[in-house]
Amino acid sequence: MSGDDMQRTLIILKPDAVQRRLVGEIIRRFEQKGFQILATKLTTIPEARIRQHYAAHEGKDFYEPLVRYMSDRPLVLMVLQAKNAVAIARRMMGKTFGCDAVPGTIRGDFALSNRFNLIHGSDSPEAANKEIALFFAHDEVHEYPDAMDMWIYDTSTGETV
Repeated sequence: MSGDDMQRTLIILKPDAVQRRLVGEIIRRFEQKGFQILATKLTTIPEARIRQHYAAHEGKDFYEPLVRYMSDRPLVLMVLQAKNAVAIARRMMGKTFGCDAVPGTIRGDFALSNRFNLIHGSDSPEAANKEIALFFAHDEVHEYPDAMDMWIYDTSTGETV
């Protein structure tokens, strides 16, 4: 597959996912689906960067608690790549509130809370590019051939779908 056919998304495994030791399970789901991991790190994000990331929600009642929650403890940042990565990752995550998410999704299987919903994923390819640049230096995101592509995508006819 050519790099032009692929899409990247930013995934954040929030502090509740780390504290509940669900990181491996969530990564496993993305890998089993066929996503390629281009970058990952366990880190604590400074409050100013969290505010920048969630700036669209500033002034909403959940904003300040969200900033505290996201900057208080370690979380896992990942850059994943796949065909239609953003849309597929969002379907895998499930609805925002765990109590509304259907079983089989990450939130549907592991989340009950509105605030502690385990995971963030970019909501568009444009947002993904901005979010990836916010959390990763260019040299932290690794491009490399994925030997699994031929087993995930039908490349035998030259088509990319």
